[in-house]
Amino acid sequence: MEPTHEEAHGGALGSRLNWLRAAVLGANDGIVSTAGLVVGVAGATQARSALLTAGLAGLLAGSMSMAAGEYVSVSTQRDSERAALAMERRELRDQPEAELVELTELLERRGLSRQVAREAAEQLTERDALRAHARVELGIDPDELANPWHAAWASFLAFTVGALLPLLAIVLPPTAWRVPVTVVSVLAALVLTGWTSARLGAAAPRPAVVRNVMGGALAMGVTYAAGSLLGAAGV
Repeated sequence: MEPTHEEAHGGALGSRLNWLRAAVLGANDGIVSTAGLVVGVAGATQARSALLTAGLAGLLAGSMSMAAGEYVSVSTQRDSERAALAMERRELRDQPEAELVELTELLERRGLSRQVAREAAEQLTERDALRAHARVELGIDPDELANPWHAAWASFLAFTVGALLPLLAIVLPPTAWRVPVTVVSVLAALVLTGWTSARLGAAAPRPAVVRNVMGGALAMGVTYAAGSLLGAAGV
């Protein structure tokens, strides 16, 4: 069935919220992983060049890994969608009456009476049979398949933005303030990303914020302790 204005608007809004949520989570990953890395290095050495090198390496490696992972994942999803559409085309070509019955039954399950469902299925089939089956049966919009490049770039940028915060916080302040400034900045950013991700998911913000902050604090504490031990051992 053709989507109503409300359905189309709701679907577009849902898609935007999913992208925003993914961007927030990508930024959160960049914050935590880079913060853990640079704080760990700071536990072993206060050399700005070493901190900058480690931070940049972590930023680039993490952002490229996120982008590659998203590209592979979404490419697989898109291949599956294309394969499902190709199968649906074959079934519509070889078994048109069976597909019409199937579409009628699917519309019945959505609350239409048998007669109305049959009439709707016939009209939709005459207009665009593949689109009707794709939307009703598969939940796919043939014109809006998943785009792996969009996902890859979004993940790359989100991770990079998140990673820049701990990187700048560890290299810009004076030596004595580097770790405290980084810890405070990172925890504040994690409060923001936790709150934002919860609000986008219509969940209670407090548990998400607490989990986020505790996870980030634990990551920085463990890596700083490891770096300090290695630095003391002269490794």
